[in-house]
Amino acid sequence: MTTIGYQALNISLVLSAFSTVLYALPGRNRQQLIASAHRAVYAMCVLITLTSIALLYAFFSRDFQVEYVAHYSNRSLSWFYTATAFWAGQDGSLLLWTWLLTVFGVIVIVRNKQRNPELLPYSMAVISFTMLFFLYLTIFKTNPFARSPFVPPDGQGLNPLLQNPGMIFHPPSLYVGFVAFAVPFAFAISALLNKRLDEQWVKSIRRWTLFAWLFLTIGNILGMQWAYVELGWGGYWAWDPVENASLLPWLTGTAFLHSIIVQERKGMFKTWNLTLVILTFALTIFGTFVTRSGIISSVHAFGVSTLGPLFLGFLAIVLTGSFYLLFSRYKLLRSDRTMGSWTSKESSFLLNNLLLVAMTLGVFWGTILPTVSEAMQGAKMTVGPPFFNRMATPIGLTLFLLTGVCALLSWGKTSNNRLLKNFMLPGSITLVVMIILIISGVRQVTPLVSLLIATFALTTTLIEFIHGALVRSRAEKISIASALLSLARRNKRRYGGYIVHLGVLMLFLGIIGSSAFSVEKTATLQKGKDISLGAYRLIFQGVEASQASSVRIQTANFDLFKNGRQIGKIKSEKHFHPNFQPATEVGIRSRLTEDLYLVLADYNNKSETATISLMINPLILWMWIGGIVMVLGTLLAMSTKRIESQMNKALQS
Repeated sequence: MTTIGYQALNISLVLSAFSTVLYALPGRNRQQLIASAHRAVYAMCVLITLTSIALLYAFFSRDFQVEYVAHYSNRSLSWFYTATAFWAGQDGSLLLWTWLLTVFGVIVIVRNKQRNPELLPYSMAVISFTMLFFLYLTIFKTNPFARSPFVPPDGQGLNPLLQNPGMIFHPPSLYVGFVAFAVPFAFAISALLNKRLDEQWVKSIRRWTLFAWLFLTIGNILGMQWAYVELGWGGYWAWDPVENASLLPWLTGTAFLHSIIVQERKGMFKTWNLTLVILTFALTIFGTFVTRSGIISSVHAFGVSTLGPLFLGFLAIVLTGSFYLLFSRYKLLRSDRTMGSWTSKESSFLLNNLLLVAMTLGVFWGTILPTVSEAMQGAKMTVGPPFFNRMATPIGLTLFLLTGVCALLSWGKTSNNRLLKNFMLPGSITLVVMIILIISGVRQVTPLVSLLIATFALTTTLIEFIHGALVRSRAEKISIASALLSLARRNKRRYGGYIVHLGVLMLFLGIIGSSAFSVEKTATLQKGKDISLGAYRLIFQGVEASQASSVRIQTANFDLFKNGRQIGKIKSEKHFHPNFQPATEVGIRSRLTEDLYLVLADYNNKSETATISLMINPLILWMWIGGIVMVLGTLLAMSTKRIESQMNKALQS
C-alpha cells in the first residue's frame, strides 16, 4: 500500500508540471489545453487522496518499518491520536498541505469554469505551480514512506503534549487557512496578467478569503486554548516564532478583508489590496518555512532540516514575480475616487490597515531578529515577550478603539454634528464605567484605558444592532428578536462583520482580565495543609498513583473552598510516558468571572508533600466565547441563500 502511495506522488509530480505548462500556454487551441490541464488536476486530487489513505493505512496497521509511522506512533496509541499522528511531523504535514491544495484546486475549477473563464487559467497555473513545489518537497525531501532497514517491535509514540483533543483540529485548521489563501493570491496574479483589474477578481475571492481567515482564526484560537490547558504555565500566547508565523498572515488577511470593502464600494485601494494579498500568501509560505526549516528556533518547530533554502527560493520567486507584475500594471490601478474626508468610514478602514500592517512588521522583525543577528554578528539576540508586548499594546489598543469609532462614521464624510451625536451615548456609558472602575480600585493606566476602550467599542457595536432592530421592529411591527434575525438575514455581510467584531472585543476583554489582573502563588504543602489565594482555599489531600495503559499517573487531590464554603474538588496530574519527558495535566475551574488554575510542579511520596502553583486568571473564559462568536459571525457573512433556506427549513422542522 505504501508503494502505491509513493508512486501516486510521483505521477502527481509529473501531472502538476504538465498542468502548469498547459494553463500558461497561449494559442488557438487553448480551450483544449485548459481542458486537459483540468483533467490533470482532477487526477492529482485522486492520486494524492490515495497517497493520504496509504499513509493512514500504514499508521493503523502499525507498519513500523515506515520511519514516519515508527517515529510518531506506537501500539498503545488510541485510534483517535493515531489519526492525528498523520500531521504530527514534517513529512505528514507537508503531505496534508499538498492534498488540501489539490482539493481546493478542484473546487476552484468546478466553481469558476462558467463564472470566471478569463481568470481561471492563469489562476490555476499559479495553483498548479505551487502544487509542483510542495510535491517536489514531499517526494525528494520529506518522503513520508521512507523505510528503515529493519522493523522495530514498537514505535516511539506520539509526544504527550500532542495527545490533546484540540490537536486533532488545531494543525489542520491552520493548514486549511494557509493553503486557502493560495486561491485569492492566484486570482490576484491572474487579474494582473489579464489586465482585468476591476472589482471582478475581488468579488470572485471574497468567500475564499473569508474561508481562509475563518480557519486561521479557528487554528489560532485552538492553539491558544491548547497552550493554556496543556503546557501548564497559565498563559496562552508566548510570542513564540511558530505562534507568530500563524498570526502574521491573519493580520494581513484581516487588513485585506477590510480594504476590499472599500474597493467594492468606492473603487479605491486597488494597488493596496493586491499588495496585501501578495503579502498574505507570502507570509503563509514564511510560516511554513519557520516551522520546517529549523533556521528559526521554536518549541513548536520540527528541528533542523534542508528545507530552508528551498522555501526561501520559492518565496523569492513569489515576491519578485508578483511585485514585478504589480509595478508593470501600476497605471491601470488608479483609484476611481480620492479620499474625501478623514471623518469617513473609508479613512477609518485605511487607518485600520496601516495599524495592522505596522503590527505585522513589528511581529515579523521580532521573529527574525535573533536569526539575523546571529548571521551578521555571530551572536543570537534574545527577543522575548516584553519586546512584543511593548510593540503590540499601543497598536492593539488603537485598533480596538478604531473598531468602535468606525461604527459611528458614514461613507464619504461624517458631519461634525452627526459625529457628536453618534458619540454621545457610547461616550456617556464609557464615562460612567470609568467612574465605577476608579471607585472599584482600578488605577493603573494601561488596564484602565484598555477596559474603557473595550467598553466604548462594545457599546458602539451593540448600539448598531439595537438601533437597526428598533427601526425594523417599528416599521414591520415585529418583536426585537425577530427584527434582529431579519436584519442579519437581509444584510449578512454587514451584520456578520458586526458579530465578528463583538467576538474580537470579547477576546480583548479576556486578554485584559488575564494579563492585567491575574494573581499567582506557589507553595510546597504537606498532606492536610492548605493554601489560600483570593477567595479560594485548597486543602491538600495527598498524591494518588495510578496506571492507564503505558502511562503512569500521579494525581494531587485538593478539596476546594470559596469564601469559606466547600464548592467541590480539584486535581492536577503528572503523566509519565515511555520515551518522553513527564507531562503536566492542569486543574482548571472555569467561570465567566475567572479561572482557578492549578499546576502540580513536583511531589514527594515519602514526605507526602507537593509543590504547586495556583493562579486566578480573570475573564479568560471570554476569550474562548469570543472565538466561538467570531466563527459564527464569519459563517453568517459567508452564508449563501441556499444555506440560509436550508437553515430556515431545519429550524421550522
